[in-house]
Amino acid sequence: METELSRTLGIEHAIFGFTPFPAVAAALSRAGCFGVLGAVRYTAPDDLARDLDWMQEHTDGRPYGLDVVMPAKKVEGVTEADVEAMIPAGHREYVRSVLAKHDVPELAEGEASGWRITGWMEEVARSQLDVAFDYPIKLLANALGSPPPDVVARAHEHGVLVAALAGSARHARRHAEAGIDVVVAQGYEAGGHTGEIASMVLTPDVVDAVSPLPVLAAGGIGSGEQIAAGLALGAQGVWLGSIWLTTTEAELHSRALTGKLLAAGSGDTVRSRALTGKPARQLRTEWTDAWDDPAGPGPLPMPLQGLLVAEAVSRIQKHEVDPLLGTPVGQIVGRMNSERSVRQVVDELTRGFERAVDRINRIAGREQA
Repeated sequence: METELSRTLGIEHAIFGFTPFPAVAAALSRAGCFGVLGAVRYTAPDDLARDLDWMQEHTDGRPYGLDVVMPAKKVEGVTEADVEAMIPAGHREYVRSVLAKHDVPELAEGEASGWRITGWMEEVARSQLDVAFDYPIKLLANALGSPPPDVVARAHEHGVLVAALAGSARHARRHAEAGIDVVVAQGYEAGGHTGEIASMVLTPDVVDAVSPLPVLAAGGIGSGEQIAAGLALGAQGVWLGSIWLTTTEAELHSRALTGKLLAAGSGDTVRSRALTGKPARQLRTEWTDAWDDPAGPGPLPMPLQGLLVAEAVSRIQKHEVDPLLGTPVGQIVGRMNSERSVRQVVDELTRGFERAVDRINRIAGREQA
């Protein structure tokens, strides 16, 4: 499963695996793929350094990358307190009412909520890069479009390729103009923030728009046959995220959430603004239903919504309140019906890819010896 891009990066399989879990990223790299560690949860540089040290020890010298969340345009002088003050009282009351309806316990006294807006602020991402460039990362990906020009230049000075996600050919062209090296064409089916164009349409559109830049196909991919389809559409690899959530190396810290993922079908996700304020595909729950209810106040724009619900999400996760418990995940969740190791998933993907290639060869009348 080699392409020009995979050979450039020195990997055996053109599979790029995004994950917030170091153990998953390292296992992907060891399996001949390219592990990409998500950095958004590292609000303290020392924590990121600790996990990159661990990655160094557990990747067997194989290449890996980092994914940050950094807006292309900087907003000066805005603090978390400033954003907090913009949240309407009515929205705070709505959160309290939803939690009360489901008897969600409070956090312990002095216990801070987990995910906060700070992980999405540019200064945090820049502090992450100050750490990351001390390590031999081979790829820097940005989930919110092209990074600022100075970041792209800094990455290139360190010999690091820069990737950016795109939900349309128009976005992809902007990335090419910004000097991005790899474009990730992320279709509507994907988990997390997505656009409105399905992968089968988006991938060839982006390939044509940015040629000869390499493109990775993303969104709804969880089998070797789908990988073959992505490469047939012109991509030089695939970008997979959701499929790793139910691997044995993943650290969801919730058996209840793992159980919900294993039981979910491909129709059990929804593209909702409930989590961050931007449309993000996630498990459909009574929490997403509450924010999509016309009778409610509706979600606030990013970054207000993320700050508003941070403590609530932490309480729901800590106490495993099943009706409200969810996570970003793509439509491929319908194929995530058993817990397997990363290596087992990769082996299944490569076997499926081989089956697809053999099938196409037979159709084309090119039987393999």
